[in-house]
Amino acid sequence: MSVTDRVYNFSAGPAVLPLPVLEKAREELLCLPGAGASVMEISHRSKMFEPIIEGAETNVRTLLNVPNNYHVLFLQGGALLQFAMIPINLLNGKSANYVVTGSWSKKAFSEANLVGNAQSVWDGKDLSYKRKPGANEFQFEPNAAYAYICSNETIEGVQYQEYPSTENIPLVCDSSSDFFCKPIDVSKFGLIYACAQKNIGPAGVTLVIIRNDLLERSDGKIPSLLNYKKIAEAKSMLNTPPCFAIYMVKLVTEWLLHDIGGLDKMYAINKEKAALLYDAIDRSNGFYKGHADKEYRSIMNVPFRLPSEELDKKFQSEADKAGLTTLGGHRSVGGLRASIYNAMPKEGVAKLCGFMDDFARKNKS
Repeated sequence: MSVTDRVYNFSAGPAVLPLPVLEKAREELLCLPGAGASVMEISHRSKMFEPIIEGAETNVRTLLNVPNNYHVLFLQGGALLQFAMIPINLLNGKSANYVVTGSWSKKAFSEANLVGNAQSVWDGKDLSYKRKPGANEFQFEPNAAYAYICSNETIEGVQYQEYPSTENIPLVCDSSSDFFCKPIDVSKFGLIYACAQKNIGPAGVTLVIIRNDLLERSDGKIPSLLNYKKIAEAKSMLNTPPCFAIYMVKLVTEWLLHDIGGLDKMYAINKEKAALLYDAIDRSNGFYKGHADKEYRSIMNVPFRLPSEELDKKFQSEADKAGLTTLGGHRSVGGLRASIYNAMPKEGVAKLCGFMDDFARKNKS
């Protein structure tokens, strides 16, 4: 097998990784330079691993201009564990406010209520989760422990263009599917997190950026591996961290910094790719129908449907044969979905658009 055998992988996650990153990992897989062993074989306490985890954190801080009063943590358990860890650490007997804009914020809200008290201040269910709310459509409670949003809903393909203002309430954000897709002002958030398997690296590590004052809410009675403060004090090594996944985060962030040139340039590329794909949908005269309202369309995840389920299946089958894979929609909603994360090259999106044009021409009744 060679690079020429690789398909264009539109999976929502685990997702496509940058080819230079994969090549670098392949080069160092058997023997990390200077270590005499694979990165998967060395101790997380060794001097060889120290620059890997420190380098990954430095790159994250550089890419996002993370202020000094924030900790960068490498955790495990994915977003699903964060759905519980956040209320466990931050509620402190209060209620939290959730803006429910799709499947993942809905799941986070449900998990929070298993831990304590959470209130939904807006829920887009009656709108089929086609958009985010406007600033005048909801209000956060002034004494809320925190306000929670999901920046980009992968299943419904809706994304915040501007984050809501919370004044003095800490804003908590699940940014799993659009982390590193554009520059963000970290100081707007009390806590922002992302599971890796979209834009950051392979599955297995979760990145959490948390403001220092919020660490003080972590009660000493919280079990160690669920306690943000204890994890921060241990510099993400309270137990053995996911060493290889963190190594891959270091490589991906190096690619973003040095090959791409930073998040402003990455954002420009991502907007260009998304524009190509949405234009293919819009020029089809209704043959393809996107899910999200245009104003809230995601530049990372593009769900769409054809006139029938039969055509949905035929499209996916023929796309697979053309090297355009993993285009099925989430099992909860069906249809089709193209995830065009940072590592998806423009050429892959252009090939998909050409395929869409050709398929529509051949299958319009």
